[in-house]
Amino acid sequence: MAVGLALSILPGCHRESGAGADYGHQTFPVLVAKVERKNVPNELRAIGTVDPYSTVAIEARVDGKLLAVHFRQGDEVHEGQLLFTIDPKPLDAALASAEADLQRDRAQMAQAETDERRFAFLLEQGVGSREQSDQAHATAAEGRATVAADEAAVETARINLGYTSIYSPIEGRTGDLKLHPGNLVKANDSSTEMVVINQTKPIYVNFSLPEDELPSVREAISDGHQLTVAATPPNQNASPSQGRLVFIDNSVNSQTGTITLKGLFTNEEEQLWPGEFVNVALTLGEHPDALVVPMQAIQTGQDGPYVYVVDASNAAQARNVTLGDSTGGEVIVLSGLHPGETVVTDGQLRLMPGATVRVRQSLVAQGGAAS
Repeated sequence: MAVGLALSILPGCHRESGAGADYGHQTFPVLVAKVERKNVPNELRAIGTVDPYSTVAIEARVDGKLLAVHFRQGDEVHEGQLLFTIDPKPLDAALASAEADLQRDRAQMAQAETDERRFAFLLEQGVGSREQSDQAHATAAEGRATVAADEAAVETARINLGYTSIYSPIEGRTGDLKLHPGNLVKANDSSTEMVVINQTKPIYVNFSLPEDELPSVREAISDGHQLTVAATPPNQNASPSQGRLVFIDNSVNSQTGTITLKGLFTNEEEQLWPGEFVNVALTLGEHPDALVVPMQAIQTGQDGPYVYVVDASNAAQARNVTLGDSTGGEVIVLSGLHPGETVVTDGQLRLMPGATVRVRQSLVAQGGAAS
């Protein structure tokens, strides 16, 4: 994993061995830290984007005049909450008309069924004709079909009337209100969506990793282990939101050489917001007993990365180091340092090998001595 380093030229690279004598008895204020040995998370870092768990665009199912809006745009709404009311009067009238047709046709069907039974009885008694019986049976069957159609028409009218009250299908947060009371709405018109609801609890974070990291990710989850994903919005000091890896795409993007993954977050405090960019850390495991120093201690010179080590006599000596992964403002040192050694974390730019340093709690209050 690449480690970002501040560039500077290693002081004294071409000095004589007595270059430190140029300082005389001057001492330089610095900040320091101890080289520590501890378990460090093995993390893969990326930039991700936040996506809602689900998105619903609310549209009208019937034509009509919008009478009322029962929420404020931007509100959090619950599943089943009333959102809009469309004028129900035209659909009330349509339902009443369908019910009246049903009652009329039921009466006619009853008469037709009576005639059907009468002519069937007469035919059995040898009085009526077969033609009359067949005609009565056909008329009754037609009446029954008409009543069935009327019942369907009544149910359709009742359903359409129900569409005049629009309820939220999910729990989420509403966006910009597109239509206000007084506007006419059209049924199933995708160009005039009324509002969009995004479900933010839980919420997804999408991110991509280089394809050469895929084997390590798959190995980490091969035993059913659940991988942790942390997401932090840029320029925020809040603790990272913690989620879990729930998706690995089934193919690598051949154009970018990356693969898409998703983390799922409960997002109860809504720290993550749809559409924003976040810093993502996917934890694969741990580096046990690793030597770590603060990232600020690392400098880059002609021979590669190095640090200033402060010895018992408060003299600073430059020492080349080999670096590993970085995480949480710290970097793993693979070689070049030992546990308990003291390294300079601020004030390096004024130092040369052999310079005498004075450890301070802060360099800000030292005026001209500040680095």
